[in-house]
Amino acid sequence: MAPTRRTLIRSVVAGSALAALPDLALSPTPAAAASPPGDVVGKVSVGYQGWFSCPGDGAPIGGWWHWSRDRFQSPSPANTTIVSWPDMREYDRGYPTAYPNLGDGRPATLFSSYDQQTVDTHFRWMREYGCDTAALQRFNPFGDEGPTRDAMAVKVRSAAERFGRRFYVMYDVTGWTAMQSQLKEDWATKMSAHTASPAYARQNGKPVVCVWGFGFADDGRPFAPAACLDVVRWLKAQGCYVIGGVPTYWRQGINDSRPGFADVYHAFDMLSPWMVGRTGTLDGLDWFHANVNVPDLADCAAHGIDYQPCVMPGDLSAGHRRHGDFYWRHLYNMVRLGAQGLYVSMFDEFNEGNQIAKTSETAAATPAGTGIRALDEDGTACSADYYLRITADGGRMLKGQLALTAVRPTPPVTGGGQPPGGDLAAGRPASASSQQNGPFGAGNAVDGDRGTYWESANGAFPQWWQVDLGATGPAARLLLALPAGWEARTQTLSVQGGTDGTTFTTLTGPVGVRFDPATGNQATLTFTATPVRYLRVRFTGNTGWPAGQLAQLSAYAA
Repeated sequence: MAPTRRTLIRSVVAGSALAALPDLALSPTPAAAASPPGDVVGKVSVGYQGWFSCPGDGAPIGGWWHWSRDRFQSPSPANTTIVSWPDMREYDRGYPTAYPNLGDGRPATLFSSYDQQTVDTHFRWMREYGCDTAALQRFNPFGDEGPTRDAMAVKVRSAAERFGRRFYVMYDVTGWTAMQSQLKEDWATKMSAHTASPAYARQNGKPVVCVWGFGFADDGRPFAPAACLDVVRWLKAQGCYVIGGVPTYWRQGINDSRPGFADVYHAFDMLSPWMVGRTGTLDGLDWFHANVNVPDLADCAAHGIDYQPCVMPGDLSAGHRRHGDFYWRHLYNMVRLGAQGLYVSMFDEFNEGNQIAKTSETAAATPAGTGIRALDEDGTACSADYYLRITADGGRMLKGQLALTAVRPTPPVTGGGQPPGGDLAAGRPASASSQQNGPFGAGNAVDGDRGTYWESANGAFPQWWQVDLGATGPAARLLLALPAGWEARTQTLSVQGGTDGTTFTTLTGPVGVRFDPATGNQATLTFTATPVRYLRVRFTGNTGWPAGQLAQLSAYAA
């Protein structure tokens, strides 16, 4: 994964967290909130990057901002900054990329945050799924991204007003050398004007502003305590309610926190300690609850500070999510703790894989052969909006509208079952008439990785490869693929189907199927929808190699 400005040193959690914890059903007595409910206290806030642009969208910064490492070249598997793929079905406009087509053959397109319709779609989702307040990220606006950031603030304001959400400015001071003077200038001359909007978040009657990054022990945030304290006091003197996005270990001044920042941290009205990258396990979440969050909340209560812990769905690319159980455990732990608000990291962070925005459900909606994980990465089907629905239930639990429960109440797919259009073959048992010596087994064709493949014994046609779909149901379309970098070839093959694994009927072919790197080395075969459990591909020729070869087979009902 390409490094981002929020990539931080991961903390080490020693030992088993669960062994050190009391019964999860037991909750400490929540500390009294320093402030009454407002737009951040008692609410679910979501971090909103709004930092994607594409050529032709009109953004001043130009290029593929935050989609590509080289923003002047189209994003592709070799030129990317993302590890997850957005579900694009609800956007009015998508921008063509250099990625291979999606698993179902559709072109691989991406959205631009600079399109007002994109921002409107996101804020509509926030309304539909109980995200109360958006924290609009604002990095150094005095560099080349400044004009684009300024325009994004206007777009976010418009969407928040249209969809009845609240928003506030969240300054990220990473790499901002002249932060102490320029942040004040930016707030006074530009961003404070947005507080006139009825959608601008207020707490205790004051406009909310957040500063993220003071006290972090890394080279990107080298500011001295005096400079940081000056900024916090200045913002409060402007009449603002000021949130601090602070290190995980802010209270102790160790690990990710510099020592000597206690006065800075205690000057904030609300503290929101960072958690992304700190753990990817349920045990780890429980360890942090007992050893970090509980004493953090006590310290905040003692100093009259509101506590807004960071909660996260987990890094999809690293396999942390556990089909929603990781996110729910984090939400549950913070609600039973008595947190005064929640900060979800993040809404649209496809770069680090911790987004809650609608995401590709299966390999069918993800660029073929790239290895990008879809929401069903652990074998459990999840709808594109699943993590938004979990957020909605977590917000209801925070507000007392849903009983405190450690058991996730949100089903991965509404009503159960599979998302419509899912790949029927993904991860299913596969077999073959033979395989070439080495790691060329039949399962490679359903593992979601175009870099692995099945290859039959050489020089002996015919050969076959088959998959057990697990249950009898209609199949009408196959996507076949070879590794993206292979030279062109034509394989002669037919597709057969059956219900018992013994008797097969021909669904299509024999036919010569062309695999060409110019078209992604993939081909689609369609046939009359037929009830099958077993699908078999029978190979009788290959112009590129004397064997049957298959890197991916995806099967669809329509």
